Amino acid sequence: MKAQIKWVDGAMFVGESGSGHTLVMDGPPEAGGRNMGVRPMETVLIGLGGCASYDVVSILKKARQDIRDVHVQLEAERAETEPKVFTRIHLHFVVSGKNLKETQVKRAVELSAEKYCSASIMLARAGVEMTHGYEIVEVE
Repeated sequence: MKAQIKWVDGAMFVGESGSGHTLVMDGPPEAGGRNMGVRPMETVLIGLGGCASYDVVSILKKARQDIRDVHVQLEAERAETEPKVFTRIHLHFVVSGKNLKETQVKRAVELSAEKYCSASIMLARAGVEMTHGYEIVEVE
């Protein structure tokens, strides 16, 4: 896996993934940015959410669960002093579908956290306190 980052100006950077996709990152005005993109640490959090969501959807589909929507809300705390690393991250999955089995949803979230989500496992191994929760929304 490869990526490259190019400085644009101020605190703005454009990242390009090895697959050719781009992402604009920028800082707040007080740090020399123009607030025209996500912060670099936000990209880490978004990547974590994407990784975990991919796993949960994949596992639930394989379990033949009739999922209609999955989203995850992430809340993170960072250290107060430099380096301002993540110290705690909570992922809360909201899974919508018809006749979903709670055991399957719980299992999907646990498997993502403990076995499949590289980002989550990497952050946990780095000392970040990782917690996961879920709720199920029944749809017609």
